[in-house]
Parts: sequence; structure tokens; C-alpha cells
Amino acid sequence: MKRIAILGSTGSIGRQTLEVAAEHREKIEVVALAAGKNVVLLAEQVHKFRPQLVAVAGKEERDRLMALISGPQPEIVWGREGLVAAACHPQAEMVVTAVCGAVGIEPTLAAIAAGKDIALANKETLVAAGRIVMAAAAKAGVKILPVDSEHSAIFQCLKGYRREEVDKIILTASGGPFRTWSREEMAKVTPEMALRHPNWDMGAKITVDSATMMNKGLEVIEARWLYDLPLEKIEVTVHPESIVHSFVVFRDGSWLGQLALPDMRLPIQYALSYPERWENSFPRLNLWEKRALHFEPADEERFPCLRLAYAAGRRGGTMPAVLNAANEVAVARFLRREIGFLDIPRVVEEVMAAHVPGKGEELEEILAADRWAREVACKL
Repeated sequence: MKRIAILGSTGSIGRQTLEVAAEHREKIEVVALAAGKNVVLLAEQVHKFRPQLVAVAGKEERDRLMALISGPQPEIVWGREGLVAAACHPQAEMVVTAVCGAVGIEPTLAAIAAGKDIALANKETLVAAGRIVMAAAAKAGVKILPVDSEHSAIFQCLKGYRREEVDKIILTASGGPFRTWSREEMAKVTPEMALRHPNWDMGAKITVDSATMMNKGLEVIEARWLYDLPLEKIEVTVHPESIVHSFVVFRDGSWLGQLALPDMRLPIQYALSYPERWENSFPRLNLWEKRALHFEPADEERFPCLRLAYAAGRRGGTMPAVLNAANEVAVARFLRREIGFLDIPRVVEEVMAAHVPGKGEELEEILAADRWAREVACKL
């Protein structure tokens, strides 16, 4: 029996993690859940999975949740301390970090310090603080298992191979809903249009990131830390069908790729079951029905967020944290209709241009850069 804690249980990845847990009740026990303000859904999850501890955003949410739960009450905590408490639950062997944004850094580091393996769905943690997180995991002897479909694919393809045998890795991107649009057409994009992803059902922020291709840029930086590869060995190709989830190219010219339907439950399950593979009742890929798979270069002119992410990754230090924080603010402002779709990369680029990066070797320096970037991005 694997005991898990889920941070961000009411979000898209959190909900699908619980679907995997329900599929394998004899193998997975949910001991802690953490969510924000969606206490109605959280109460349903508590009734179904009966965790020992639940964390919410604040005291008001705690009181509402208590009123919604019938029967035995779990321990209910709140705020930043509550999130860390869920991450460090003494019975949890693995923590699924599925919160959105840089808020995931602190509880992930706390879980690592407590000796928990990490199923990482919060890419911003490695983007902003990859050096610190990976060093902490190595020191604690815990595993960082990727949940993103692309990084799960790379992880699976690399199994049994040495890093020096790798020529490069290629992350696939769907291209989002505006893959073929001109810049003039994208200037008219509304939040509703950006939230209609052609292949994946995801949360609002990551769906917009997919539309701008910032999501792929963040994954490039994440891959640099997960697989200890330089940025020049990490490439991106657009693959509209989202069937091949990424490639590894080896130094002898061989390619390995991982194929599956675009269903996040598969990489989630592999992170939870690793090193085993469990059966499930999820839909299966029938490749013969697909007839053709297509690949094309990523266009950094029409999607400058990808270019900005590479630039931040090459600069290193605190710059990736600034990239991520500015993007979080810009996406939130776009969803509130305060700025346009094409203003997202403009805001990010202006904040990066104004930043004097530090080395980024201490957590407080990373968090200070994150706060600074958010303040500047809000004022632009």
C-alpha cells in the first residue's frame, strides 16, 4: 500500500490523481489533501477518500469545510503552515505536488526534507528553484518523479541508459489552439478562446500557458534540472495530435519515443506506481485510427514566450524565477481582461529586461526575486 498526500487536490491534476487512486484502492491510500478555496469539491473528496489531514486556504474555508463534512472529521489546517503540514504528513510516503505556481516551492522542499518522494506536477518549482530542489533531493536520497506527460515520457525513455549516451531530448508541444494563427489574428484572442485547448483538459493558467507556448518554455527549464542536461540539448517540436509525448535521441542516431492518448492519468499513475506498471481501465491508444502523425518546428517569432524561456534558462540564477513570476501575473491579468493576449510576452520581456539577476543559490534570494517580479509585472 502506497500512502500519498496530494497538494492541489481540487485542481485538474489533483482530481485526476484521485481518479487513479480510486482505480487502485487496494494499492493507494490518500492520507492528506490540500486545496485552496473550493471547499465544496474538497468536502466530496474527504467523504470519498477519508484522509487523516486536510489543508485549506484560510480559517474561513476551514469553518465552511467543517460544516460540509458529515461523520468523522479529519484534522483540518490552513494557510501556508497547513500546506506544509500536508506535505510533511508522517504517514505519507509520496507527495503529489499539483498546486499551481511558485507557491509549490516551500511545501516541496519541506516534503523532501521529511524524506518524501515527490510526484512533481508543479513545474514552477524546478523553474524557479531547480538547483536548490534537486540538491535537496540528492542530499535526502528521495526521488523526484515527473508527472507532466512530456517529462514522464523522457523519464521512461531514459530508463536503463546513461546520460552521456544522450545526444538530445525533444519535447513535443501541441501548439495550442492558435498554432496556425498569425500575430494579427492572435491580437484579437479572448480568454474564452485561449481556454479552449484542442487536446487537453487542464486548469486555466496552464491552458493559457499552452496557448502562448510558455508552458513548453517552462518545461525546457524543468528538463534542464530533471535530466541534468544543458539547454542546447533540449529541443521543442510541435506535434498537433499529442500522441508522441516526447523523444530521446541517442548518440548513435537512435530515437526513442513514448506514445499514448493525451490522458494525464497515465503519467500520474506511472509516477505513483514506479518502478512497476499497473493495469487500468483507461482508454487505450489505437494508432491505426490516427492514420498520420505530424511534426513541425516551433515558431519563436509567433510565440516569443518560448524564446524568453530559453533566454532565462541560459542566463540562470534568479532569472527563471523572474520569468515564471512575471508570467503568472501576466496570465492572471489577461484572464481578468486587463491586458491582451499578446501583452503576456511583452510584460514578461519587460520585467526580465529590468531585472539584475543574482546567483539564485539561496531560497530567500529566489523568493525575493519572485516577489520583485510580481510587483513590477502588476505595475506595467
